Amino acid sequence: MGTRPVNKSGIAPPMPGRGCRSPLHPLHARQKPYGDLTPMFSFGCGTENPKGLHMSFFRVGDQLESDIVLDEHCVGWENIAHGGIVSTILDETMGWAVIAFKRVFFVTRVIEVRYHRPTPIRVPLKAVARIHPKPALRGCRVRGILYDRHGTRLASAQAEMAYLSEKMQALLPESYRREMVRVFREIEQLPP
Repeated sequence: MGTRPVNKSGIAPPMPGRGCRSPLHPLHARQKPYGDLTPMFSFGCGTENPKGLHMSFFRVGDQLESDIVLDEHCVGWENIAHGGIVSTILDETMGWAVIAFKRVFFVTRVIEVRYHRPTPIRVPLKAVARIHPKPALRGCRVRGILYDRHGTRLASAQAEMAYLSEKMQALLPESYRREMVRVFREIEQLPP
């Protein structure tokens, strides 16, 4: 299949003409999506949130990808996605990249989003994220890009994720900590 060219961010855009790669798409028939590991109420990836985005994630080499089609409830202006929704997609994808590649408890410390073109609704989109090689203080840096199905960059982001100390983790509900540890273990069992 060969390697895809990467852009200045080090992230490979989607291949033109491949369309939406949902968890049911044949390209992913053998790969369990990361975001489907557990039912959650999260707005971004939760399957239990009726108003949520229901994002799923797939590891493709050293980046994480998510395919999504936005519905009318994501409109900011006349068939264009709300900027906050676009930011959420990128934050969620970059966050799952940290879960997939670092397997640590973290929070988004800083996120900077750039909007390059209007993001349409009701069309296949692809969000991709990659851990940046330059570390952050007690955390990591992540880059993400949102593309349309033709590989046109719609929005990009960079974020600094802060790893939670043991003291901060102790403030999390015990059920959440147990669930995340279970997710980390389940991810370790998935093929690369």
